[in-house]
Amino acid sequence: MSLVGKKAPLFTADAVLNGEEIVDNFSLSDFIGKQEVVLFFYPKDFTFVCPTEILAFQERLAAFESKGVKVIGVSTDTAETHFAWLSTPKDKGGIEGVTYPLVADVAKTIAMNYGVLAGDYNYNEDGELIFEGVAPIAYRGTFFIDKEGIVRHEVVNFFPIGRNIDDTLRVVDAWHHNQEHGEVCPANWSEGEDAMTATPSGVADYLAKH
Repeated sequence: MSLVGKKAPLFTADAVLNGEEIVDNFSLSDFIGKQEVVLFFYPKDFTFVCPTEILAFQERLAAFESKGVKVIGVSTDTAETHFAWLSTPKDKGGIEGVTYPLVADVAKTIAMNYGVLAGDYNYNEDGELIFEGVAPIAYRGTFFIDKEGIVRHEVVNFFPIGRNIDDTLRVVDAWHHNQEHGEVCPANWSEGEDAMTATPSGVADYLAKH
């Protein structure tokens, strides 16, 4: 079930801040009512596609922050594993230099609540708890949450498919344009391009020009 248009599930968990400090009470609720959030899930620390995405978010972090957006990463690894990876240089497969929070969803409840855990827990015929699915780790889910805590965008990729960070920025821009101007943003829209009014004449005018 999609979370778009619904309240983002809140959580409090261990996290690493600024790449150097482990805290045990990092909470999404601290940002609700104050700023927008891009919350993204990735499968595992010390893997292959994941560091390219995490570092790409870091490279574009100033752009997100200039738009009033907090970037938060989540995986089912422990905070200590996050810290070890953050302390490893990039030329050795690490993500040293990442400053936005990385949350440790060890209980896997955050991934489950956001619908990105790659399977489900169930009971077998002997009453034993088992996991059914691909793996008890998170898919590459990305969620844009507005200031009121409502999910306005989500996209989920399977493990081998890295996400496009610039498109996440484009989504932020489109939301801001709609909120400021009341216009809707057509296919492939980017900041600075023509948008349109959500009326038959508005669509007709836009299509006539493009």
